[in-house]
Amino acid sequence: MNRIRKGDQIIVIAGKNKGQRGDVLRVEGDRVFVSNVNLIKRHTKPNPQAGQAGGIVEREASIHISNVMLFNPATNKGERVGAKTLADGRKVRVYRSSGEVVDA
Repeated sequence: MNRIRKGDQIIVIAGKNKGQRGDVLRVEGDRVFVSNVNLIKRHTKPNPQAGQAGGIVEREASIHISNVMLFNPATNKGERVGAKTLADGRKVRVYRSSGEVVDA
């Protein structure tokens, strides 16, 4: 089970973007793309067939999943995440510190 999923709010714990928070846009293997974090400038050529204008485009680059932590709004900190199987057989993510269920 992935500890980080699309739509989660995370906090960056290492690297040049340390301390920044954002929502996960997508997860690709062991890398995540986070909104407004790790922005890069990409120089693109115009493509009239795709209706794409040329110029400098700013977009998010990926961050390794080990450099981010799930953000817990209750404690206002990044938290470690574990997995737990409930009585009805569902597998859910839980915060390690409190045991509180992440998924509703």
